[in-house]
Amino acid sequence: MRIKLEKRAAPSRLMVVLTPIASVLLTMLLGVIIFDAMGIDGFRAVQDIFLTPILATYKIQDVLVKAAPLIIIALGLSVGNRANVWNIGAEGQYIIGALAGAGAAMAFGQTGGFFVIIVVIAAGIAGGMAWAAAPAFLRNRYGVNEILSSLMLTYVALQVLSYLIGGPWKDPNGRNFPQTAPLADGQVLPVYEIAGVPFHFGVVVALILPFLFWFLMSRSVLGFQIRVVGSAPHAARHGGFSQRQTVWLSMLIGGGAAGLAGVLELTGSLKAINLGFPSGYGFTAIIVAFLGRLHPIGVLIAGVVLAITYVGGQVAQTTVHIPNSTAGIFQAMMLFFILASDILVRYRIRIVGNKDAAQAAPAGE
Repeated sequence: MRIKLEKRAAPSRLMVVLTPIASVLLTMLLGVIIFDAMGIDGFRAVQDIFLTPILATYKIQDVLVKAAPLIIIALGLSVGNRANVWNIGAEGQYIIGALAGAGAAMAFGQTGGFFVIIVVIAAGIAGGMAWAAAPAFLRNRYGVNEILSSLMLTYVALQVLSYLIGGPWKDPNGRNFPQTAPLADGQVLPVYEIAGVPFHFGVVVALILPFLFWFLMSRSVLGFQIRVVGSAPHAARHGGFSQRQTVWLSMLIGGGAAGLAGVLELTGSLKAINLGFPSGYGFTAIIVAFLGRLHPIGVLIAGVVLAITYVGGQVAQTTVHIPNSTAGIFQAMMLFFILASDILVRYRIRIVGNKDAAQAAPAGE
């Protein structure tokens, strides 16, 4: 006897929605078991990681600030993934976008205002798109796998960051600390406050963009082209849709979104770039995209969930003294469960006897 995966005629829509929720619940349950086995109060640890950040008002700001870049980057990645274009280098595009925005801000000196902020943000988007254009060109021209080329460019971006903030862009008044000079007051995003929770304008952008991406993917010809090229390449060619053009569009949208996240992080939260700027958002956003089922609204929810694990992990470090890498472990478990559940959504498990397997085998085998 052996186990066989049999493809379902059509995946259940209910299961597509429920499996991400089940993945989070299974992650919480497994977390309790693991922490108890380590001699740590598992229930308290999971409570601090998943519930404290949303129940404690003073932590909601941290969740929103963490969620904003995750949502924005994941939205761009989900577009490419729908087209079977795999941009793994969003972290590098995030870094280059921030550096491009910082360079534009330096060019204006101490001049600020609405126009300057718009130019800085546009520079960040352009920087991310430029960094994503290289993998798109290499794939279309030479057939180079964009997974490898985009990922390798991330490490190039890290070297560019290190060179600039430790050399020509180093703050002369920074006491020899490698970072850029702080942005002028007129070059930072405005801050709002609702119910005592302050947040910068980048959070507003992150909450609006999912609905714009939903319209793009569901109600526009461009979104239809991306979906058709990803799901039925042969039909796309007969329909007049260019796969090469779709690769360009997908990579540029993903790179632009990552660059936007980087420059919003610079102008909204950090005000300067240092060696700690690369925070792994570009890699974590891959988990966000899949946890959100590549759907813009799902990405919005998943981004908040992953941000909660970031902030909750920091809380649990001080309350129950869990390791610093705990948030990453929870994120990896969620990705594992969501990918495993995808198999069950698309395939049914059948136990096949040796006799049935012999009858099902093609003649001559």
